[in-house]
Amino acid sequence: MSRTKTVYTCQSCGYASLKWLGRCPDCGSWNTLVEEAGSGRKPHLSATSPVPLSGITLGADHRTPTLIGELDRVLGGGVVAGAVVLIGGDPGVGKSTLILQAMSKLLDSSGGKCLYVSGEESATQLKLRASRLGIDSDDILVLSETSLEVIIEEIEKTRPACVVIDSIQTTYSEELQSAPGTVGQVRECSSRLMIQAKRHGIPTFIIGHVTKEGAIAGPRVLEHIVDTVLYFEGDRSHSFRILRTVKNRFGSTNEIGVFEMTDSGLVEITNPSELFLRERSSDASGSAATSTIEGTRPLIVEIQALVSPTTFGVPRRTSIGVDGQRVNLLIAVLEKIGGLHLGLTDIYVNVVGGLRIAEPATDLPIILSIASSLREIPIAGDTFVFGEVGLSGEIRAVSQAEARLNEGGKIGFKRAVIPESNLKRLKQDAGLHLTGVSDIHEAMESVLRR
Repeated sequence: MSRTKTVYTCQSCGYASLKWLGRCPDCGSWNTLVEEAGSGRKPHLSATSPVPLSGITLGADHRTPTLIGELDRVLGGGVVAGAVVLIGGDPGVGKSTLILQAMSKLLDSSGGKCLYVSGEESATQLKLRASRLGIDSDDILVLSETSLEVIIEEIEKTRPACVVIDSIQTTYSEELQSAPGTVGQVRECSSRLMIQAKRHGIPTFIIGHVTKEGAIAGPRVLEHIVDTVLYFEGDRSHSFRILRTVKNRFGSTNEIGVFEMTDSGLVEITNPSELFLRERSSDASGSAATSTIEGTRPLIVEIQALVSPTTFGVPRRTSIGVDGQRVNLLIAVLEKIGGLHLGLTDIYVNVVGGLRIAEPATDLPIILSIASSLREIPIAGDTFVFGEVGLSGEIRAVSQAEARLNEGGKIGFKRAVIPESNLKRLKQDAGLHLTGVSDIHEAMESVLRR
């Protein structure tokens, strides 16, 4: 296959050069020249003309369910024809396992064939995984290939019902001279796969590696090209896996799906609240149950804190599952407003189950779990709390209070400590004994009684 001339384009100012330069001669930026195909533009999907907005007809998206409820939830109800879905996560977290399971279910509901392009594993290795998962189908076609041109040729020939690229960092275009996984290769391959998906209406799943910081490896433009971005969260040493939506052109964002890794693959968890509280001790200090909202789903989770005297000159502050800077802010509020002496103590905060929470409604349970551990007074096991804490110690209202209370009542809690302003606006109490608090002193007094 003949090679086309390549150019190197500055990502800051657009300067083009026939050879790579460390510094752009035009804008002076360093390491911004990226290799691109230089012979013409990428082909358009079709020749179109502008049409008036009023003349555009809306049609229902053609969605095909994968029959895996938690995956359908994060996708917005199923797979849309022609959609390009990017799935990222740490090595071994279960990306390939979930996609293989989803392809098997998808073919059962839609028919057709699936083309699974494996650039990292041989066909034999993929067969071993499929056998472990109990999958044996003539409709899953396996292609061990990394050349983009060969992959596109195979898509044109077989016209599958869906395509899986595992992974985009191993795929390369022969039109570029750079190595697979570089910025230019990842962007070029993703763009051409997207064009192919839209042209023929083929749902395409792209598996991507992540960096040490947890972001998709390669340029951010990769996330802008695709329609949906899903991130797998969870440590390989834990059995729980969280699949989170961070972008979705066909549904809501920030939805999560919860799975458990077993010997037979990933099993969806339909009631995550019970899962996260399954081994919670009702008489241990430093533990507080709270209700958090993930997308449209309320979850009851446990937040644990451990306060112990420091053996070093500088106390340690460690947080897992919540923002460390936010925890430091709440510790300062506890010291200044709450009157607790924490300057000579190490403080560790953890969200049980590997879930990551970023909403302010967890402020109050974090504060109460720290105070509970310091005073060695357990919070009642049938009580859960939520609320945002301000810098002057006030408890502020949070959104969707009724949904949070309903979830707590559904799994057996009897009492909830919530912001006073939320209590005044409630239309129903979900059968719970509700306590409204306006500051952290009232909150600590209501739950930390001997």
